[in-house]
Amino acid sequence: MAEAYPWQAELWQRFAGRSQHAHAYLLHGPAGIGKRHFAERLMAMLLCQRPTAEGACGTCKSCLLLAAGTHPDHYVLEPEEADKAIRVDQVRDLVGFVSQTAQLGGRKIVLLEPAEAMNLASANALLKSLEEPSGNTVLLLVSHQPSRLLPTIRSRCVQQACPLPSQAQAVEWLAGALPDLDDAARRQLLQLAGGSPLAAVRLHGLGVLEMRAQVVGAVKKLLKQQLSVSQVAESWNAVPLILLFDWFCEWAQLALRFQMTRDEQGLGPEDMAKVVQYLAQKAPLPRVLAIQDWLLEQRQKVLGKANLNRVLLLEALLTKWASLPGAG
Repeated sequence: MAEAYPWQAELWQRFAGRSQHAHAYLLHGPAGIGKRHFAERLMAMLLCQRPTAEGACGTCKSCLLLAAGTHPDHYVLEPEEADKAIRVDQVRDLVGFVSQTAQLGGRKIVLLEPAEAMNLASANALLKSLEEPSGNTVLLLVSHQPSRLLPTIRSRCVQQACPLPSQAQAVEWLAGALPDLDDAARRQLLQLAGGSPLAAVRLHGLGVLEMRAQVVGAVKKLLKQQLSVSQVAESWNAVPLILLFDWFCEWAQLALRFQMTRDEQGLGPEDMAKVVQYLAQKAPLPRVLAIQDWLLEQRQKVLGKANLNRVLLLEALLTKWASLPGAG
């Protein structure tokens, strides 16, 4: 098992030094900071027959079975498809596993991620296992959005916030992970990823810096009336909708913040700072509030995989955006 990320070292020492473990942990924090990696490392240590302060030994029977994916006393529960719910029948299968005796005579470990993917029925099905786990069972729940979990789920777990790296730690780690990029590009990726270095690597794999430059350039030309709404919408065919709505939501929020504070240091990433300031100075406050509400509503639909007409949605977005400056 690979080492913990540098920003997890202190948290790992606390967990590795415990002689007794809770029956359920809720590991939570922003996406892209390594919570799943931490949970997998903890699972390996808890199953290992000769663990050390560094973690699992890697050579005992338990470690070899886990590495081969055939360990009988570990169970990973996640959505069957990305961004789908964890279904109640999946949780019932898990409950059946929890009720059994450990085959290797040690612990049984469950890793569930992301916990907020459980719907109401599946969360309720898990509750009894959280209240009365069978035998020496430890459940590791990983969550990017713990506020979406039932209070009864949260209250039955030891809640552990996972640390976000400092900017210095994140930049240093990214230098090793993305050595072909220059420092400025790595910092821009990190900013677009909200400070989460693993998310930055994922965004880099999507080509997000090129997408961002394309989107920002088109927004500027739209506002200068050098491109039409339909031309811009068509040029964004390869850009994921969720990225577009994340960025436009952020720009609307930054414009509102500037209208309230007049703080030129709070205009966000440099590539759009002047545009955000211009819109904040030219757009009436009610109009900015209205477009922010609309953007947030549409973003929820995108996240919920609603059946949206992409072209019409983008044309509506761009029409509203282009009309922000001007008379009230």
